[in-house]
Amino acid sequence: MEIVLLETVGLKCPQPVMKIAVLSPDMKAGDILEVIGDCPTFERDVRVWCERLGKTLLSVREEGGYRKRIQIQF
Repeated sequence: MEIVLLETVGLKCPQPVMKIAVLSPDMKAGDILEVIGDCPTFERDVRVWCERLGKTLLSVREEGGYRKRIQIQF
């Protein structure tokens, strides 16, 4: 299992999810992608992406303002 960090602070929708989609083919079963973002729709967009692709949203941690740290398990 590997944990990969993706920083998307400053990017607006749909760029954070597009960056996740680019990394996802390289992720193996059990790997965790930790994404940090501050777009107002970031959490909702990631939740929808996970539901559509059958990925597990492990956690969402508020870091102040719109900034959040989300963990996705592949």
